Amino acid sequence: MANGQSSDSSALQKYGIPFYSAAWVPYKELKSKLDQARSDDKREEEESSKESDASAPEYYVVLAGGGGEGRSGIANAIVVARFDFASSALSPQPVAKLVLGSELPYRMAVHPKGDGLICAMQNSCRFFEWDEIEENETRKLDVKVSEKALDLLQDVGQQLALAYDTDSSTLAVGGEEGNLRIFKWPSMEVILNEAQAHSSVKDLCFSPDGKFLISLGSRGPGRVWDVPSAKVVASLPNGTDEVFFSCRFAQSRDNSLILYIAAITGKGGSIVTWNTSSWKRSRSKHVGRDSISSFNVSPDGRLLAIGTTQGDVVVVDSTKMGVQMVVRKAHLGFVTALAFSHDSRALVSASMDSSARVTLIKEKKSGGSSWWIIILIVLLAVLVYFLMEEGLLPDFD
Repeated sequence: MANGQSSDSSALQKYGIPFYSAAWVPYKELKSKLDQARSDDKREEEESSKESDASAPEYYVVLAGGGGEGRSGIANAIVVARFDFASSALSPQPVAKLVLGSELPYRMAVHPKGDGLICAMQNSCRFFEWDEIEENETRKLDVKVSEKALDLLQDVGQQLALAYDTDSSTLAVGGEEGNLRIFKWPSMEVILNEAQAHSSVKDLCFSPDGKFLISLGSRGPGRVWDVPSAKVVASLPNGTDEVFFSCRFAQSRDNSLILYIAAITGKGGSIVTWNTSSWKRSRSKHVGRDSISSFNVSPDGRLLAIGTTQGDVVVVDSTKMGVQMVVRKAHLGFVTALAFSHDSRALVSASMDSSARVTLIKEKKSGGSSWWIIILIVLLAVLVYFLMEEGLLPDFD
């Protein structure tokens, strides 16, 4: 198994906050919104000065976490950091940091179209917006508390799962008490409010077309919800020794829809693949002895990422289910969150040890072994021919 960047790489930074969530900022969509928000005159002044780097994409990660309600001295905050592909480095200092007082942002979902992000606090959910501030004649990305009040998500207890669908028109929220809520976004019109969807909702994932939502509980089977009708259409049974941990949809290379569920078993971690036509298991792959603590799938569907309780990050090829790369001890604590960049070129991971890391995805070299086999066969054939010519082997004719 290939190793990733070393632990002292500049791709690893510590920001002094235990992190529970991590995501990439949809900067392309966000930049368009920020540009529109500025006055036309201001944009015209800046246009000529930015022509030289207009084609260079910018990458930012957003992280959320903190020390909780106690007097630990550790802030609760949302942190934004910049990642530079050229140097493979995360900014050593946050680009932006919003301190949230006694409210711990335990879970986070970023709006795919750049409107902002929603965080689940201890008892309510809050929405935050992207902003832009000018510092030393340079514009800098920032985050601020939104004026948008999420009234239907106030005093609802701790929410453990948040998810937007791909086109940002639907929001799903799952609570520690087992309640599953689905809303139209941004109107917050209720599509579903299921009080006992599970004993406790652990993870949620929309299909790429937004038609289906998968929900996983703390135990028992997963459930498949038809979003338009707000009804359960299938149950996903877990094995005898399986506890479902996380779920993600992906488009395969032939454009078929696949569901992956990361599971914890007595032997470690495994990935269960499901046929989304029959909602039956198609295969299960053991991926390591350590328990899975985080899971995600790349936007192009080619790769699966696994974070472990030992701090390792593992990248798996989704077609062959073979390990493509491993970063041993990527973090000192267990990996709490993973997210691929929108172009699937990089993977951000976060940990309770207050660190964030970006791992560049390395393509696994293929075909090398096949060439060596061909060469060996040819050499063996030449050797046999030579021995036969010298009379050292019998003529099989």
